[in-house]
Amino acid sequence: MIEQTARLTVDLAAVRANVRAISACTRAAVMAVVKADGFGHGAVPVARAALSGGATWLGVTSAAEALRLRQAGIDAPVLSWLHPIDTDFEPLIRREVDLGVSTVAHLRRIAGAAEAAGRAVRVHLKIDTGLNRNGASANDWPEVVAWAAKLVAEGWLSVTGVWSHLAAADLPGDRMTDLQLAAFRDAVAAVHAAGLRPELLHLANSAATLTRPDTHFDLCRVGLALYGVEPVAGRRHGLRPAMTLSTNVINVKRVPAGTGVSYRHEYTVRRPSTLALLPLGYADGLPRTAEGRAHVWLGGHRCPIVGRITMDQCVVDAGGLPVAIGDPVTVFGPGDDGEPTAADWATWAGTNPHEIMTGAGARAERTWEGA
Repeated sequence: MIEQTARLTVDLAAVRANVRAISACTRAAVMAVVKADGFGHGAVPVARAALSGGATWLGVTSAAEALRLRQAGIDAPVLSWLHPIDTDFEPLIRREVDLGVSTVAHLRRIAGAAEAAGRAVRVHLKIDTGLNRNGASANDWPEVVAWAAKLVAEGWLSVTGVWSHLAAADLPGDRMTDLQLAAFRDAVAAVHAAGLRPELLHLANSAATLTRPDTHFDLCRVGLALYGVEPVAGRRHGLRPAMTLSTNVINVKRVPAGTGVSYRHEYTVRRPSTLALLPLGYADGLPRTAEGRAHVWLGGHRCPIVGRITMDQCVVDAGGLPVAIGDPVTVFGPGDDGEPTAADWATWAGTNPHEIMTGAGARAERTWEGA
């Protein structure tokens, strides 16, 4: 039997329910974003659950991620959108994966791969509307569109979509979303003026899907909300977190007041207390920046992690609770009983829930429930 120090449980019924809750907020189709192995939840089982819940598209960022879905027998439409210029695009084209494209260099490379594969490739042209990451700039957009039209005429390209990504949709009322929406409409107008008629326009992320119907167009790309984390602070849409990270106590010590804990004794017990050792540390995704704030669920209570989080271990101050070796501990979960959530950990660590979920349980046994 392989020793496992942690368990990462994914509730696929929650994923399906989240898709249904999201779909109730829009008339557009829903893309389930399953990049980064489904935000750490498992791309293939999450993709299947999302599709059964009503999503019709899947989104990933790499060729390997897209092909993994196809190899698992998933034939739903897939968009893959972040590729080095030397990517081998032929397998993607042969497996009917749509490709996000932002540069003329990528367009030409992809068209060449389509010719070699003997079949046209479906592309989604991406315009940078203000995030200033991927996507063609406003200055480069006319050339990208012109090249796309040329390659469409040659028969190796089909412009299936035009899309962009929002910078501040999680901040209701932020003017940036309005500016990006206007820039997106201008970019689409330029595509139409070139004689191209894409089937799908898509701009909305999770936050915009739930709060900005004017950004929905034909397709909403949903990542964070799919996994049950509310994307807009203070607003609730009936989402349920799908991931639970748990472990067990492996050592217990009863210590007097004044006892120092972990490296450099940066924490000192102020009263006689029970210290519970957990076999999880930053190698398992517990961020050290959460030190001094993070809690876990032990014995029906939130108990603080104290002292430094180390690579493989952390210490919990259980106070006067009766704790024994082997007792179950929830690091984070859906929050039903008061246990911390991934969003709580993100707050404690000064990061976002995406980082907590994708980093969780690197050495954990992962199981799926509610399939």
